[in-house]
Amino acid sequence: MTPGVEAKALVKRYRDQGNDVEAVAGVDVDIAAGEFVAVMGPSGSGKSTLLHLLGALDTPTSGEVFVDGISLAQLTRSELAAVRRNKIGFVFQLFNLIQSLTVAENVALPAIAAGERPASYGQKLADLLELVGLAGKEGRYPSQLSGGEQQRVAVARALIRDPAVVLADEPTGNLDTRTGEALLELFVRCHQNGQTIVLVTHDAKVASAADRVLFMRDGRLVEETPLHPRHREIAELVRFEDPNGRT
Repeated sequence: MTPGVEAKALVKRYRDQGNDVEAVAGVDVDIAAGEFVAVMGPSGSGKSTLLHLLGALDTPTSGEVFVDGISLAQLTRSELAAVRRNKIGFVFQLFNLIQSLTVAENVALPAIAAGERPASYGQKLADLLELVGLAGKEGRYPSQLSGGEQQRVAVARALIRDPAVVLADEPTGNLDTRTGEALLELFVRCHQNGQTIVLVTHDAKVASAADRVLFMRDGRLVEETPLHPRHREIAELVRFEDPNGRT
């Protein structure tokens, strides 16, 4: 099995109003290169924290994360930044767009940070904006976009450098049904092209596109379900869902 993303005995604790909170409690997960995995669970179950740990955006209290067979614990700060820049595309739930940059500049930011010239990413940028339905809005600023449009900018930004691993936190949560379906098809296409996809979602239909669904509760993985063919019915398995749709 080709290495993709792996976690061993992963724990994340933090202090909240004087209390110790264990957001991730001894998680072991092995995601092969090119696999599409969905993560589901109720609000506060640790899904987003797990995603941040897998993406080298946060440091575990204990345990280890491996990306492409490389232990993140062994890397310096600059080496971790290089892993995030070169191997991982991250779609944040709250977008994390830079308000002073245009749509095109936000999407191109990872390529610019990597020292690429516009000639090398210009066509990819145009193709992505077309795919996410933002062609013609290249010069707008985040404040001029709806929440759904900002989410699509965040998705395009995560994909601009064709990362080996794409981590997405509720990428369809702010979208209407038709746009959400189009975006899901984009993730499926990335998966078919060999990219590893790990996607946090509350939407059973979105999760049904994955190879596997991992269910979290109280910081632990409590159930794992293979989904093949991709549209297998999983409604019975969504009993851990938060009806309010929070993460």
